[in-house]
Amino acid sequence: MNKGNSDNKIEREYTIPLRREWEKVPRYKRAKKAIRAIREFLVQHMKIRDRDLNKIKVDRFLNEEVWFRGIRKPPAKIKVKAVKEGDIVRVELAVLPNTLKFKKAKEEKAHQKSEEAGKKHHEEHKSVEEKKSETEEQKAVTEEKKENTIEAMENLEKQEHKKVKHEKKAKTSQQESAAKKAYNMGSRGR
Repeated sequence: MNKGNSDNKIEREYTIPLRREWEKVPRYKRAKKAIRAIREFLVQHMKIRDRDLNKIKVDRFLNEEVWFRGIRKPPAKIKVKAVKEGDIVRVELAVLPNTLKFKKAKEEKAHQKSEEAGKKHHEEHKSVEEKKSETEEQKAVTEEKKENTIEAMENLEKQEHKKVKHEKKAKTSQQESAAKKAYNMGSRGR
């Protein structure tokens, strides 16, 4: 059952016994333990360094098959196909049940439609970009006008600010002392 390719890709089929493992845990943890048992089995048999369970990628349909009857009653054994590429091992069901075949076919069809729609959208987007390049010149002109008006407004504000600043400096020392006396007189009366 071993298939070794020259491009460092190893493909194997296993029948993994799960009952022995999921009987060791409470009923409400069995499906989770079954998935973990699949990973532990493949880490050992596919010779993964460091026994890292994160290097085993479980296919979605395999996961659904394990969880199909709920968390309390996973299958006793399951036949899988494992493909090792580098350090990563991808695991999927060896034989898909009819329910999952239809589901997978439906998803592939939807995926193809979305890709076609994406290509169509991309082509439309190109024609829109050509139109945008024409309007970009107009936008550049309007932006330039906006910038000029903003600069003019800023210059006016600066000039007004300078006037106010010079008016404050123009106060004589006599005016300041008169204002202080008036303030002090008002605060003493209280």
